[in-house]
Amino acid sequence: MTKTPISRMSNPGEFVPELKDISAALFRATGNQSVPRTTMNLIHLRAGQIVGNTYLTILNTGFLRKAGETEERITAVSSWQDAPYFTDAERAALALLEATLQPAPHGRERVTDELYAEAAKHYDEKALATLTIAIGQINFFIALAVIGKPHPVGSLADEQWD
Repeated sequence: MTKTPISRMSNPGEFVPELKDISAALFRATGNQSVPRTTMNLIHLRAGQIVGNTYLTILNTGFLRKAGETEERITAVSSWQDAPYFTDAERAALALLEATLQPAPHGRERVTDELYAEAAKHYDEKALATLTIAIGQINFFIALAVIGKPHPVGSLADEQWD
């Protein structure tokens, strides 16, 4: 497959070397095993779908496949609310992500007390903090992905930038 230049910018890490440290710190913070890695990848895939970013959707789809997730679960992330493939804990995480990324109904909070209480049924305080950081982590990478437009890749080891 020939790689056609599509990136809008060169690798931002070449200009801001601290990016590697920030990225590594975020992965360490979310890698404490209080929330399953699969759940992290499910919410990151859903975030990529919400913002319409091919880079994020392909990358996180690849992570889920490598973890042994079924095609049904991966495909159903876009319609998780009525799909039978997700646990209550995964649904709570996906709901938190969506509440964070999507505009709130006029005059309402994005994350309601009821939504937070539902998530707290499935995650202890450390896991809720980790999940919150994971949602912030994907928001950080959304900016790089939608502005910089890196190449869609199946692995972080692949060349992402022109």
